[in-house]
Amino acid sequence: MSATDHLVDANQQYVERFSGARPARPRLQLAVLTCMDARLDLFGALGLDIGDAHLLRNAGGIPTDDALRSLAISQRALGTREIVVIHHSECGMDGFDDGEFRAKLEQESGVAPSWRVPGFTDLYADAKQSIRTVRNCPWLPFRDDVRGFVFDVASGALTEVTAD
Repeated sequence: MSATDHLVDANQQYVERFSGARPARPRLQLAVLTCMDARLDLFGALGLDIGDAHLLRNAGGIPTDDALRSLAISQRALGTREIVVIHHSECGMDGFDDGEFRAKLEQESGVAPSWRVPGFTDLYADAKQSIRTVRNCPWLPFRDDVRGFVFDVASGALTEVTAD
């Protein structure tokens, strides 16, 4: 059975116990920006339920233009007021060479990517920079309550990071 077939089977079981539609606006008025890493169980680690928060994930939990676009929609159209940025230990972006990666993609495909994926060498410094980027985004009306954390994949613990 393929992974996708597994998802389809799981969905059939989910439909049987599905409790119905929920409101589009997150109950906690919260958006979380974090990494796509499969080891991060946001619902379990943060005590969230479906409908509590918008969860935005990308490689490294980086506030890219697309992530900032999603946060702007989250706040302006769907009522979120708080933003949490979560980076994590053992991230694949630690030491990632964007230039090398982009050159390889261009060499293989003949097309240069229009995007950049900057890596980092200092997890905490990168988390601080991500917090500052979100706080300085002019499209977000609610920037006073932006907090950042580092999630330890070995213990599940969150450590708060302050940008100032």
